[in-house]
Amino acid sequence: MDPQRLKNVYEQLNLLDERLTHKVRPRAGGGLVRADAERLEERLRDLATYTVELKEIVADLILAVASRPAPPQGAPPGGTA
Repeated sequence: MDPQRLKNVYEQLNLLDERLTHKVRPRAGGGLVRADAERLEERLRDLATYTVELKEIVADLILAVASRPAPPQGAPPGGTA
């Protein structure tokens, strides 16, 4: 597992959460008001953006878990000192 990559993925996830979660989270009692076509299109765009970015973050997470840690700076290539 690459801890730096994992940290980066966690930061990406937090940024996505701060930026879009409030837009895609269902409203309390939200089914009672009918939205116009423009509002529905905007919400659908927000949800699509959230979904695509979340998919990319999950892919990065899988790579972070499956990859080796980056060698320390200054270490010779090949892992031997």
